[in-house]
Amino acid sequence: MVMSKRALAAALGGLALLGAGYAAGAASAPTPKGYMIAEATVTDPEGMKPYAAATPALIAKFGGRYVVRGGRTVGLEGAPPASRVVIVEFPSLEAAQAYFHSPEYQAILPYRQKSAVSRSFLAEGFAP
Repeated sequence: MVMSKRALAAALGGLALLGAGYAAGAASAPTPKGYMIAEATVTDPEGMKPYAAATPALIAKFGGRYVVRGGRTVGLEGAPPASRVVIVEFPSLEAAQAYFHSPEYQAILPYRQKSAVSRSFLAEGFAP
Protein backbone atom coordinates (compact mmCIF):
# COMPACT_ATOMS: atom_id res chain seq x y z
CA MET A 1 0.00 0.00 0.00
CA VAL A 2 1.37 3.41 -0.99
CA MET A 3 0.61 6.29 1.33
CA SER A 4 0.34 9.85 0.07
CA LYS A 5 2.61 12.51 1.56
CA ARG A 6 -0.40 14.10 3.19
CA ALA A 7 -1.56 10.82 4.77
CA LEU A 8 1.99 10.07 5.94
CA ALA A 9 2.31 13.54 7.47
CA ALA A 10 -1.04 13.13 9.22
CA ALA A 11 -0.04 9.71 10.59
CA LEU A 12 3.31 10.99 11.83
CA GLY A 13 1.64 14.03 13.38
CA GLY A 14 -0.81 11.77 15.18
CA LEU A 15 2.03 9.65 16.55
CA ALA A 16 3.84 12.77 17.73
CA LEU A 17 0.72 13.97 19.55
CA LEU A 18 0.24 10.54 21.08
CA GLY A 19 3.85 10.56 22.29
CA ALA A 20 3.50 14.07 23.70
CA GLY A 21 0.31 13.08 25.50
CA TYR A 22 1.98 10.01 26.95
CA ALA A 23 4.96 12.06 28.14
CA ALA A 24 2.66 14.66 29.69
CA GLY A 25 0.68 11.90 31.40
CA ALA A 26 3.86 10.30 32.71
CA ALA A 27 5.07 13.64 34.05
CA SER A 28 1.83 14.19 35.96
CA ALA A 29 1.52 10.61 37.24
CA PRO A 30 1.98 10.39 41.00
CA THR A 31 5.34 9.10 42.21
CA PRO A 32 4.94 5.78 44.01
CA LYS A 33 5.67 5.98 47.72
CA GLY A 34 8.67 4.16 49.16
CA TYR A 35 8.39 1.96 52.23
CA MET A 36 10.92 0.74 54.73
CA ILE A 37 9.69 -2.45 56.36
CA ALA A 38 11.50 -3.85 59.37
CA GLU A 39 10.96 -6.75 61.73
CA ALA A 40 12.94 -6.90 64.94
CA THR A 41 13.23 -8.90 68.11
CA VAL A 42 14.94 -6.62 70.59
CA THR A 43 17.58 -8.45 72.62
CA ASP A 44 18.98 -5.43 74.52
CA PRO A 45 16.31 -2.80 75.29
CA GLU A 46 18.83 -0.41 76.91
CA GLY A 47 21.18 -0.64 73.93
CA MET A 48 18.27 0.12 71.58
CA LYS A 49 17.34 3.41 73.29
CA PRO A 50 19.70 5.69 71.31
CA TYR A 51 18.40 4.26 68.02
CA ALA A 52 14.75 4.57 69.07
CA ALA A 53 15.28 8.14 70.27
CA ALA A 54 17.01 9.32 67.07
CA THR A 55 14.91 7.72 64.34
CA PRO A 56 11.64 9.75 64.50
CA ALA A 57 13.30 13.11 63.75
CA LEU A 58 15.54 11.56 61.11
CA ILE A 59 12.61 9.88 59.39
CA ALA A 60 10.74 13.21 59.35
CA LYS A 61 13.82 14.94 57.88
CA PHE A 62 13.57 12.65 54.84
CA GLY A 63 9.81 13.20 54.47
CA GLY A 64 8.89 9.91 56.10
CA ARG A 65 6.13 8.98 58.50
CA TYR A 66 5.41 5.91 60.56
CA VAL A 67 2.58 3.74 59.25
CA VAL A 68 3.22 0.92 61.72
CA ARG A 69 5.43 1.21 64.78
CA GLY A 70 5.12 -1.82 66.99
CA GLY A 71 1.62 -2.86 67.91
CA ARG A 72 0.07 -6.27 67.59
CA THR A 73 0.87 -8.58 64.70
CA VAL A 74 -1.05 -11.60 63.53
CA GLY A 75 0.78 -14.24 61.53
CA LEU A 76 -1.20 -15.69 58.65
CA GLU A 77 1.20 -17.79 56.57
CA GLY A 78 4.87 -18.72 56.68
CA ALA A 79 7.21 -17.92 59.52
CA PRO A 80 5.65 -15.87 62.31
CA PRO A 81 6.47 -12.14 62.30
CA ALA A 82 9.13 -10.86 64.68
CA SER A 83 7.96 -9.36 67.94
CA ARG A 84 8.19 -5.81 66.53
CA VAL A 85 7.19 -4.65 63.04
CA VAL A 86 7.81 -1.15 61.70
CA ILE A 87 6.66 0.30 58.38
CA VAL A 88 7.75 3.80 57.38
CA GLU A 89 6.31 5.57 54.34
CA PHE A 90 8.52 7.96 52.35
CA PRO A 91 7.59 10.20 49.41
CA SER A 92 9.44 7.82 47.06
CA LEU A 93 11.70 4.80 47.00
CA GLU A 94 14.60 7.18 46.34
CA ALA A 95 13.76 9.14 49.52
CA ALA A 96 13.70 5.88 51.50
CA GLN A 97 17.10 4.94 50.06
CA ALA A 98 18.48 8.39 50.86
CA TYR A 99 17.29 7.97 54.47
CA PHE A 100 18.87 4.54 54.85
CA HIS A 101 22.19 5.53 53.25
CA SER A 102 22.44 8.93 54.97
CA PRO A 103 25.41 9.47 57.27
CA GLU A 104 23.01 10.24 60.12
CA TYR A 105 21.19 6.89 59.82
CA GLN A 106 24.40 4.95 59.27
CA ALA A 107 25.71 6.48 62.51
CA ILE A 108 22.81 5.09 64.58
CA LEU A 109 22.30 1.81 62.71
CA PRO A 110 24.91 -0.09 64.79
CA TYR A 111 22.74 0.43 67.90
CA ARG A 112 19.92 -1.54 66.27
CA GLN A 113 22.26 -4.14 64.82
CA LYS A 114 23.84 -4.79 68.24
CA SER A 115 20.57 -4.67 70.18
CA ALA A 116 18.16 -6.65 68.02
CA VAL A 117 17.85 -9.53 65.61
CA SER A 118 16.23 -7.84 62.65
CA ARG A 119 15.44 -7.85 58.99
CA SER A 120 14.63 -4.75 56.96
CA PHE A 121 14.04 -3.90 53.34
CA LEU A 122 12.66 -1.20 51.06
CA ALA A 123 9.70 -1.60 48.75
CA GLU A 124 8.15 0.67 46.18
CA GLY A 125 4.44 1.29 46.60
CA PHE A 126 1.74 1.01 43.97
CA ALA A 127 0.90 4.09 41.92
CA PRO A 128 -2.63 3.83 40.55
